[in-house]
Amino acid sequence: MTEKKLWSGRFNQPTDSFVEAFTASVEFDQRLYHYDIQGSLAHARMLCRSGIISQDEQDAIVAGLQRIEARISRGEFEWSVALEDVHMNIESALTADIGEAGKKLHTGRSRNDQVATDIRLWLRDEIEGIRRQLLKLQLALLDVAERECDTILPGFTHLQTAQPVTFGHHMMAWFEMLQRDRERLSDCNRRVNVMPLGAAALAGTTYLIDRHYTAQLLGFERPSENSLDSVSDRDFAIEFTAAASILMMHLSRMSEELIIWSSAQFGFVELSDSFCTGSSIMPQKKNPDVPELVRGKSGRIFGHLISLLTLMKGQPLAYNKDNQEDKEPLFDSVDNLKGSLKVFTDMIPALSCRPERMRAAAMQGFSTATDLADYLVRQGIAFRDAHETVGKAVALCVEKKCDLSELSLQELRGFSPVIGQDVFDVLTLEGSVAARNHIGGTAPGQVRQAIARARQMLEKN
Repeated sequence: MTEKKLWSGRFNQPTDSFVEAFTASVEFDQRLYHYDIQGSLAHARMLCRSGIISQDEQDAIVAGLQRIEARISRGEFEWSVALEDVHMNIESALTADIGEAGKKLHTGRSRNDQVATDIRLWLRDEIEGIRRQLLKLQLALLDVAERECDTILPGFTHLQTAQPVTFGHHMMAWFEMLQRDRERLSDCNRRVNVMPLGAAALAGTTYLIDRHYTAQLLGFERPSENSLDSVSDRDFAIEFTAAASILMMHLSRMSEELIIWSSAQFGFVELSDSFCTGSSIMPQKKNPDVPELVRGKSGRIFGHLISLLTLMKGQPLAYNKDNQEDKEPLFDSVDNLKGSLKVFTDMIPALSCRPERMRAAAMQGFSTATDLADYLVRQGIAFRDAHETVGKAVALCVEKKCDLSELSLQELRGFSPVIGQDVFDVLTLEGSVAARNHIGGTAPGQVRQAIARARQMLEKN
């Protein structure tokens, strides 16, 4: 492979060796090789169809590119820093393989529109892969939710006991978070799936190319409308990283709950040994390393979002070398997001609940106080008066160190004469949960219906 730079005609002096290494991107953008070749194959076929290169030249280019891809796949391709990037490495190898025809491949395009196309092709596939992994995680959550529809645990606000809910209902809250994430990624992919190829360096090309045909070959929804914007736009990468950041924020929140719930102080759940480690000094420890690491990786991806926003904020149209810095944050975001989703998908089915610990916790903090207030309202008491009455009943419970359900009927009637024996139906944890019997509520029957609707929805998309 020749190491002569494909743009060297203008220059009289060689590139400084440090500058050469400093400006090269091939060490990280070589992972785009499949998409670079995919784009080049489509471009060559379009050039031939448009009468810009001959059929023989097209055939030679196609065969040469296929041989190069096979060499790269086998690990037999020698990447050159001197040739800067994946595009020039492949083009140089092609020319060395097939001769003059290889030099014609770049007709009607630039590395500027080429790299923008490669990234979009790569990210489009990655988004679909991430959405498939998200689907697996959602299905795992539905299985756990179905298993634990009747398992009661305290619901929290301000991390204080608020009202009893079911673990199944809580898992469905996680499901809803992830469903929004899948929708965001799908919406993002609409803007990723636009083809910049043919914009050339920034102004388009004088050759009569057929961009609609190239877009069709590559599976893009349409070619981009403006050549200046085509080569300089990285909104799609920023948008993806923003969606990835929200998804990681959700995984971080889930991780935080798993970390708290698995602690000795709560003991609500137990994580499988496969997703924990021990302490080097404390033999009793079982550390929730996996959710902790996912929680940490969320900050990493947030940082990549800020990095990409900062990268683009000062760039005048059109392409600038700054854009070389778009790939590493994007690659790292995708890699760590996929890893986090994979480990979560494996961890959730192996989650074990401790219903007795959850129930004991739900009995603390007067979690059925709101149910008593609602009961009084149904007896004709104004809500504000009911609220005050229940507050007084709770004060008595604090004094007696008991739960509302443990007060006698006589004691309860001392706060309001409208209270009858049926009050104990709502003061139990089961009664409280069952009473939230509407769409979105925590009643076990409603949770089962929500799970059924969720499964039907996932089957459709």
